[in-house]
Amino acid sequence: MSQRIPVTELENSFRGRASEALADSQLRTNFRTAMDSLMRKRADAFSDPDEREDLRELGNHIKARALSKLPDLLEQLETRLTKNGVKVHWAETTEEANQIVHGIIEAKKGSQVVKGKSMVSEEMEMNDYLAERHIECLESDMGEYIVQLDGEKPSHIIMPAIHKNRHQVARLFHDKLGVEETDDVNELIRIGRRTLRKKFMEADVGVSGVNFAIAETGTLLLVENEGNGRMSTTAPPVHVAVTGIEKVVENLRDVVPLVSLLTRSALGQPITTYVNLISGPRKPDELDGPEEVHLVLLDNGRTRAFADAQMRQTLNCIRCGACMNHCPVYTRVGGHTYGEVYPGPIGKIVTPHMVGLKQVPDHPSASSLCGACGEVCPVKIPIPELLQRLRQENVKSPKEHPKVKDGGAKYSRTERAVWRLWAGLNTSPTIYRLFLWGATRFGKLTPKNVGPWTQNHSAPVPARRSLHDLARDHLGSQGTKGGRS
Repeated sequence: MSQRIPVTELENSFRGRASEALADSQLRTNFRTAMDSLMRKRADAFSDPDEREDLRELGNHIKARALSKLPDLLEQLETRLTKNGVKVHWAETTEEANQIVHGIIEAKKGSQVVKGKSMVSEEMEMNDYLAERHIECLESDMGEYIVQLDGEKPSHIIMPAIHKNRHQVARLFHDKLGVEETDDVNELIRIGRRTLRKKFMEADVGVSGVNFAIAETGTLLLVENEGNGRMSTTAPPVHVAVTGIEKVVENLRDVVPLVSLLTRSALGQPITTYVNLISGPRKPDELDGPEEVHLVLLDNGRTRAFADAQMRQTLNCIRCGACMNHCPVYTRVGGHTYGEVYPGPIGKIVTPHMVGLKQVPDHPSASSLCGACGEVCPVKIPIPELLQRLRQENVKSPKEHPKVKDGGAKYSRTERAVWRLWAGLNTSPTIYRLFLWGATRFGKLTPKNVGPWTQNHSAPVPARRSLHDLARDHLGSQGTKGGRS
């Protein structure tokens, strides 16, 4: 008999949310349509397979080299940024990072923040943290603005509102902003821009993420298509950038292939509309830009991954989302099913280092291991291999010393005993023959409920005669016929 999971616990689990998502036909249609389009665009952007693989190999080499020098590059980055007039802050946890950001805002007596797209700020749950301290934090990226308006979290790391279609966005704008309902996408964009434009000029602080931090020059690079990121980093008097420590690269030369890989893998574009290079605050002879620039470098489990030679490869990620776009599981259940900041294949290997396997025990197993994510990763992260490693860590006993945070979250003595019996059964010919003899004669005694499998399938019943018996009889009859001829 399988152990029944309480309804409330099941609803809050990956499996519970997945069941709910699979029952939502509109959600599945939205994701299927979006993913098909993104896959086609990526394929068109990498029309030459030789060039694509050469570029992926180069991207993997650049990131691996940067990680091999990570401590030194981070120190170099801090030195160069400080020399450029940027104030660098270090945070081990998201709580520390939020305290730093809040401290900067408080020092300026600020009450309004406008934020460009940033997955690290989502890690920090910055919006909620600041709201609790009576500071308005408005998302300026259109997708982020839509999900914030609806009280949701992003469902994709590049396109946060990909789970909604234009009709749903039109109804949302009508309900929340009081505008006339329209299905015209351009008009919806204009409505959002009108609302946000005023906020850029009123904000005390602008917050952004960082795509790449260049150690050689002390430069923060951001790519975007809407221009909201540039407004967030230049219009307010203070700019605060937040990023993970793994975003550092060695020099400007390394950035060129990485940006090409990022934009082509994410959106099928050769380059984004805006590529922002920020090396310091506004100088006396400059007409625009912030008076202060701050960079918050966040750990949040990254050094834990860095310490493991195999799992370190998760830090190669450039957050393009290509693995999600090609994942059959993500496409069917959507990003919110994962219940964490990073969904899809990359989320399943990144999140355990941040929150521990105890909080996401089903993530490593929520994969068909088809290999599509590894094939499209622009920096060649072996995601299927790392998922298998996490599955092993997930079922280790405390005596086996798991190396991933909360390893052994799904360890079960009963399950371990069953697998030992199974191994013994299949490695001992004598025991196997005895088992086969009993199974074919007492198959009717097989229980009707043998775990989750029987929720949607009939319980398997052993045949009355084994394949060995049938083969033996068949060979015997063939020998008899041969003797008669």
